[in-house]
Amino acid sequence: MKPLRPNDISEVIVSESSRLKLFRPILAGANLRDRTLACTGALAGIALTGLICGFAATDGQQALWLVPPMGASAVLLFAVPASPMAQPWPAIGGNTLSALVGLLVAHTMPLSALSAGLAVGAAIGLMSLLRCLHPPGGAAALVGLFAGASSSYAFPLLPVGLNAVVLVASAWIYHRFSGHSYPHVAAPPAKAKNELPWTFSRTDLAAALDRTGETFDIDVNDLERLLREMEQKALARSYRDLTCADIMHAGVVAAPLAMPLDEVRALLVQHDVRRLPLLDDDGRIVGAIGLRELATPGEALEVLMTAAVTASPETPAVGLLDRFAVDGAHAVFIVDAAGRPLGVVTEADWLAVLRRGLA
Repeated sequence: MKPLRPNDISEVIVSESSRLKLFRPILAGANLRDRTLACTGALAGIALTGLICGFAATDGQQALWLVPPMGASAVLLFAVPASPMAQPWPAIGGNTLSALVGLLVAHTMPLSALSAGLAVGAAIGLMSLLRCLHPPGGAAALVGLFAGASSSYAFPLLPVGLNAVVLVASAWIYHRFSGHSYPHVAAPPAKAKNELPWTFSRTDLAAALDRTGETFDIDVNDLERLLREMEQKALARSYRDLTCADIMHAGVVAAPLAMPLDEVRALLVQHDVRRLPLLDDDGRIVGAIGLRELATPGEALEVLMTAAVTASPETPAVGLLDRFAVDGAHAVFIVDAAGRPLGVVTEADWLAVLRRGLA
């Protein structure tokens, strides 16, 4: 037998380590606190569901009023409450409807491997059609099937439906204190008014998802929000040392608040700018105005002006991107601590910076 050399031993260790990676948790965002909360939440939720539903038992068999799929549902509701499959309608509708499908199969054909496959397959189809896909629903379909033709058609409601309702209510209450939102409503990402050339669009995201040919257990709004945050972080790293003072144009064209409307309009046209900052008697910016606001005749500047978008010279230049893309600003006025204008940054200025960075 050939003796093992040190290199051979290290190769074995690396090989074993690589195989062990298959068994590592791959849930993104999971940490010890969240896993502990999931365990305690499932403990409380299942126990409460069993106790409450046990009161409905009249024959002393309370255990039969807690169906096995609830254990799988608890994993979703308490461990991954943001999952689209863990929301109230999938949890309640998926379990209840799947149990009904299994019961219908039991009433129409004898118990067999084929009937089991039919029950689960039909349950998946129905859940998908009604937008309540819930993995434990497959188990609920088998529970309905094994309940047999002797069971009442009320079985999907009592105990399955009642179990699901109580478990969802438990998760709802528990997550009020866990720090997680449940039911999870994915906030739509801020819609950009001006589509920037380097960023991705919702159409790009949909096309990328279609190309993968896979189904992902994450709300598309959550996915887009995460990708946009990553995009901002990556861009911030690229221009982390760049401040507003580095890219602004000094010498802002401004108008005093007392200037007549015709002169303000002429100033905008003369300097070919879209927005003018308006200054009070101390030279501080109190608002801004453009040709669109001046289209309303007979009003004073104080009435027509809108809020000026401002930033300090030390503000990271990347921080202006949302002002342009999301808020629809055309110019950001750079001001000192007293609010007096020092310069201006426009969309064209930022595009010039990006062009230099890509050159």
